[in-house]
Order: sequence, then C-alpha cells, then structure tokens
Amino acid sequence: MSKGLKDNINSRYFEAANALTSKRARRRIVAYVEAYDDIYFWRTVLSDFEDDTRYFEVMLPSKVNLTRGKKSVLMNFLDTQGPQGAEDRLGRDMIACVDADYDFLMQGATAQSRRVLQSPYVFHTYVYAIENYQCYAPSLHNVCVAVTLNDHRIFDFTDYFRQFSEACYPLFIWSVWAYRNGRHGRFSLTDFNRITDPSGFTIQNPEVSLANIRRKVGTKVRELQRLFPDNKEAYLKVKSDLLALGITPQTTYLYMQGHHLFDTVVAPILTKVCNLLRQERQNEIYHSQAHRMQKRNEMSCYENSLQDVKVMLKKNTGYVASQPFHRLKADIAAYLGNGDDSSD
Repeated sequence: MSKGLKDNINSRYFEAANALTSKRARRRIVAYVEAYDDIYFWRTVLSDFEDDTRYFEVMLPSKVNLTRGKKSVLMNFLDTQGPQGAEDRLGRDMIACVDADYDFLMQGATAQSRRVLQSPYVFHTYVYAIENYQCYAPSLHNVCVAVTLNDHRIFDFTDYFRQFSEACYPLFIWSVWAYRNGRHGRFSLTDFNRITDPSGFTIQNPEVSLANIRRKVGTKVRELQRLFPDNKEAYLKVKSDLLALGITPQTTYLYMQGHHLFDTVVAPILTKVCNLLRQERQNEIYHSQAHRMQKRNEMSCYENSLQDVKVMLKKNTGYVASQPFHRLKADIAAYLGNGDDSSD
C-alpha cells in the first residue's frame, strides 16, 4: 500500500471493508493507542465489549515510521483541516484511545483538550495515565502478595495515599490553574513532581514523609500566592471545577503525572513493603521445625517463586473497581449503544 493511500485511510475505509464481509462475520473496530505498553491495557478494557457481532483490533497509529505518542494519534486521526473535520478520520469503525494527561482537567482550555473531550470517537483514561490505574491504592496489597506470596497486611496503602493526596491537593490545584492559564513556565509538572516526592519514606513511620510533603507544599503555595496575589478567585474556580469533575482531595494521586507516581512514589514504597514481607516469609522458613535439607529446598522453592515489583505492578488490574475506570467503560458502552448497526 502506498504512503498516500495509507495516509487517507479513515473510518469509512473500515466501514466499507466491514460491509464487504459476510453478514455472519463480526464487525472489526480498529482502536489506535499511543505506545506498545498501552496495547495490553486497552485490550483489557475493550475485551469486555466484544461479542459475536464485533471485535476490536488494538494497534499503534503507524507501522511505517513507528511514530508513537498521543500527539501522533490525534494529529493522524483528528485532522480538523479536512472537509469533514474530525469525522474525516475517526468514526464508527475506527477509534482513538489515549491517556487523559491534563486534557481532562483542562476542560477544553486548549485545542488538544477540546479534541480529546469533544470527539465521540476518542476515549481517554480520565486519570492522568495508565500508570495511575496500575497504582490504584486499594489494589496495592494484592500486588505485594503477587510479588512475595505473603498475604500479611503490614501497611495500609489506602490510608497512606489518602493522606498523600490530601497533602498534595492545594498545590495540585495551582498546577491545573497554571496549565489552564498558560503559566506552566512559572510552575511546571516537573516542579510539582519534585515537591511531591515522598523522599525519606519508611514503613515504620510514614508520617515523616507526609509531613515533609506538607511542609514543601505549604512553602510553594505561599510563594505562588506572592507571585499571583490577585489569583484567589481563579484558584477557587479551579478547585470548584475539579470537585465537579469528581477529583477530590483524597484522590489527587490518580491525576498527577503517571510516570512520576509509578517510578518515584509507588514503586519505591512497594519495594520496601515487599522486602519486609519477603524477609518475614524467609524467617518463617528458617525458624521452622523441618530438617536442614528440607529448609534449604523450601527456601529455594520460595525464592524461585518471587516476582519483580515493577513487572507485577504493570500487570495489576485491580483498578477495575475504581470510579474513573467505570466512567471510561460507560463512555465506550454509550458509543457502541449509539452506533448504527442496522447494516450489519
């Protein structure tokens, strides 16, 4: 297929292809995603909507030049310069599935946010990124069990991330305000991430890291208040908007930058918890009443069964119980319910 023809592929191409197939054949819906890591997540999401009438094929936006990323998906398939606007590309049999990033929080303040939120054929995660789902706090104990094969609850992840979110929340509002108003040059996501890094975290006394975040957040908030003394009303407006979108002080962690949350916050905490759980299980084997050879075999069997923290965290699907995930699935259900299947 020539590059020109490939560039002109759009939803009507797939609709025509579906129309040419047997009436008994299932309708094929192509779902374009940002990166290789996204394929598994969106396959998990879309599988629940497959039946004997339709199936999804999840793929990257280009097999030719290997371009990836959100901008690639949106620029390739939301070509607003075409005669039909966004309908030129996406449609009934061709959809785009992307991370929300800040576009959901921007609520149309930028052109990209409007593209993501207004097209009926673009689906977003609601939370910042897939990594935020993987770090869904109520599911993190299960990740520890998968890593260590030890079901002893030695740390309350849900309570910690509630407090962590509440500590970050005042500065998070400032971050959204900065991006909505084009002031991210004065306060960027990198700045926010640095301040909300829970360095010094210990399982025995997690309050120390929380207190440190509260201190750093308070210092930065006062600095921003001095820089923008007339911003109180705008700040309160953003706060009200976020609450209306379902973002509460207790759920801030789901909407902060995903890679930062995964790599800098959650994975290090999980590693420390898993190390203790692993040590606890090893001590149980060592102090058991079995003879030396049996202990050695048991220890070898246990250690060979251990898993990597980040690998298991990436495989975590406990987020299916979260409210944002329910919203995402409701959007897909509405798209399929509103589709005209009379030609199938």
